Amino acid sequence: MRNVNWGFIGCGEVTEKKSGPAFNEVPGSRVVAVMSRNTEKARSYAERHGIPKWYTDPLSLIDDSDVNAVYIATPPSSHATFAIMAMRAGKPVYIEKPLAASYEDCARINRVSQQTGVPCFVAYYRRYLPYFKKVKKIIEEGTIGVISNVQIRFSVPPRDLDYQGNQNLPWRLQPDISGGGYFYDLAPHQLDILQEIFGVITHAHGYCANRANLYNAEDNISACFMFENGVPGSGSWCFVGHQSAKEDKVEVIGDKGMLSFSIYNYDPICLVTSEGVTNIVVPNPPYVQLPIIKAVIEDLQGTGVCNCTSVSATPVNWVLDRILGKL
Repeated sequence: MRNVNWGFIGCGEVTEKKSGPAFNEVPGSRVVAVMSRNTEKARSYAERHGIPKWYTDPLSLIDDSDVNAVYIATPPSSHATFAIMAMRAGKPVYIEKPLAASYEDCARINRVSQQTGVPCFVAYYRRYLPYFKKVKKIIEEGTIGVISNVQIRFSVPPRDLDYQGNQNLPWRLQPDISGGGYFYDLAPHQLDILQEIFGVITHAHGYCANRANLYNAEDNISACFMFENGVPGSGSWCFVGHQSAKEDKVEVIGDKGMLSFSIYNYDPICLVTSEGVTNIVVPNPPYVQLPIIKAVIEDLQGTGVCNCTSVSATPVNWVLDRILGKL
């Protein structure tokens, strides 16, 4: 397709800065409709962003003849439903991460995409950011030698919203909507970028606990896993830690050095070799999803290829579900 006319299903926080404005930054792409079940939210978003149409029903947006591609920015439990509806209507889909709330739903999405021939892309935008491309390049060039081990360490204190009790919790802490608490919301970006660098994780096992009892979802997870190339890894996630333990770090250990970087804070990439310590600062674009959205649009226009498809995103859900004991 020459011109990609997007309809947004969902217009929450992620669409305001990370993704929404980027769709109008790419030649041949524009946002023509937006949908939210909240009437005022849909109307306000459309007016503030100069979008000509707004809806409160997802099917009405999908059936709009002016819409020929759909961006799904709703909680994960509805991703499969909306994606399948759009693909069966012949409209390509771009979905916020994770692809779905379970590995099983990912498989459903992939089957329909294959059956219809309609592409489905997933917003693992870190694959396209300069920061992580630099990380991948350092590793692939052999700067730290043969990789021996990969470690994820992530710890944050509870948020004020976490103390509201199970009746008023945000959707991210409701496993039937999110897929499994903060782990299902935050770990996907970490696991996806590691699989982008080292290949698919073929073995995974985890131990989960609820130590603070602020909500029903797990608040502590420890896991071990192995990539297809034989590199072992481990991860530790704590969502109720003390402020002093706050951490966002991935360490890659090689036989010639070590590389450490963050997933969410974009701290300087730290390279340690026999030559010393080097801190590398790599800026990202103002709209962090712009590079991947540009790749998706160019793929749809037939001028490029986006490798972040639903098939490539599915292994993340497999690992999540294995760690949580859902598979």
